[in-house]
Amino acid sequence: MMRNGGQILVQSLLGLGATKAFGVPGESYLAVLDALHDTAGRLDYVLCRQEGGAAFMAAAWGKLTGSPGICMVTRGPGATNAAIGVHTAMQDSAPMILFVGQVGTDMRGREAFQELDYRAVFGTMAKWVVEVDRVERIPELLSRAWTVALSGRPGPVVMALPEDMLTSLSDVAPLTAPLQIAEPAPEAGALAKALALLAAAERPLLMLGGCNWTPAGRTALQAFAEASDLPTLAAFRYQDQFDNHSPVYAGEAGVGMPPHVKRLIREADVILALNLRFGEMTTDGYTLLDVPTPKQTLIHVHASDAELGKIYRPAIGLQAGPNAFAAALRPVTGSWSGWREAARADYLASLQLGPLPSPVDMGVCTAHLRDVLPADAIVTNGAGNFAVWPNKFLQYGPRSRLLAPQSGAMGYGVPAAIAAKVAHPDRLVVCFAGDGDFQMTSQELATAKQANAQPVILILNNGIYGTIRAHQEREFPARVSGTDMVNPDFVALAQAYGFHAERVETTEDFPAAFARAIASPSGAVLDLAISAEALTPRASLGEIRAAAQKAGR
Repeated sequence: MMRNGGQILVQSLLGLGATKAFGVPGESYLAVLDALHDTAGRLDYVLCRQEGGAAFMAAAWGKLTGSPGICMVTRGPGATNAAIGVHTAMQDSAPMILFVGQVGTDMRGREAFQELDYRAVFGTMAKWVVEVDRVERIPELLSRAWTVALSGRPGPVVMALPEDMLTSLSDVAPLTAPLQIAEPAPEAGALAKALALLAAAERPLLMLGGCNWTPAGRTALQAFAEASDLPTLAAFRYQDQFDNHSPVYAGEAGVGMPPHVKRLIREADVILALNLRFGEMTTDGYTLLDVPTPKQTLIHVHASDAELGKIYRPAIGLQAGPNAFAAALRPVTGSWSGWREAARADYLASLQLGPLPSPVDMGVCTAHLRDVLPADAIVTNGAGNFAVWPNKFLQYGPRSRLLAPQSGAMGYGVPAAIAAKVAHPDRLVVCFAGDGDFQMTSQELATAKQANAQPVILILNNGIYGTIRAHQEREFPARVSGTDMVNPDFVALAQAYGFHAERVETTEDFPAAFARAIASPSGAVLDLAISAEALTPRASLGEIRAAAQKAGR
């Protein structure tokens, strides 16, 4: 049977198990769009408003589902707009495939209209970049792209699709079955040595990260940690991968790291680091462990050999998938119960706050959310000081999820919430967004409306770029430049997109407003009146400025 390249690609995606594609249309891949005309209900095209939003949705889909998020964009500007999602998927270790239309093969190298060298542009941003020159190779290269996106350290792949290749005909058979990629299991001798090191420790610590966990893997790891009484930390923005209600859970190692978390990492004598890439945020700027040889005895476990020893020299480097490794663990015992109890007590204490100088007190509101969010809620956020609330003051159980960018990308939260609602229309999805963060991708509310995937969005509206203002006041106190914002009427804007919307002026108004928001069948936007003074949970803007001035800055 003769098919064109667009049909072969779409049929192969169906065979691999893809069900959604996020994108913005372009003339460079019309043959793909035409093939998608026949797959409604099996492989749906979610029409987005800007390629950055589409790529964020695909990155979030990969993080949430464990299956590659699919994004389709046109050449040149479409691809460069989508780059932010590729970078985010890479830093999140989330599987994703970006399909980009390309100029015809007969025009390549002439700087034709919207032409890009995709290998040069995305070469350091993605796990693999490939241009499909011949229609017959679509199944082969797509199969490889899917494998690369999922295996080792998961991440994004970019496939460039020349326009004339997509319209060429071939009788090559599309892919017809999903890929089965087994995780590498731990080598028995290395596993035994690792457990022996833990058993001999006085202050052991378990740290975990990554989004490629299965429910069975998470359950096995928690059972091991609890049976071994090991204090457990989650890497930056991966606290949803371990039950925060467990007596061994001690917090998140990320931006705004609490003092007790820093102390745990510094004072541990043996650290079992599972599925971590040791990013800057998880290590407090690479200060908590010495580079390249930490004082702590480090056991580093990762599915990718490229991550072992990349920054820190481990006492034992063990290549294994997180779920396979967790399944192979056996409990260890030791005399560290007081160490673990103190870590848990410090974590619980970190959730408590005094009153904040703001019309809407987010400490009180987040405590309310801890009480009322359903067990399977999905929470998303972008980047900014506001992200401290979902990241440090909510608790995630075994069925809840957090979608938040390790790349620190503003604008991620709204598209991620839409992708989550597409994936799980019956679950409550709540997005935390700053006023600046929200305006990066607010146009995707139209995508949400069209896809009938409308989340609840909380806009923490303080009229400033909060993270930058905090740094500004620390380094150049009282010299405000480029961080004040004049915002639109967010309620009117959200209503124009078909959302229920309210302005919340006081803390006391929040519970009832949130109840109305989650009851709304059209999703909701709550515009929360936040004072710029309430810049961080434990230091006001004025206090930050005064401390900097006292230090002579």
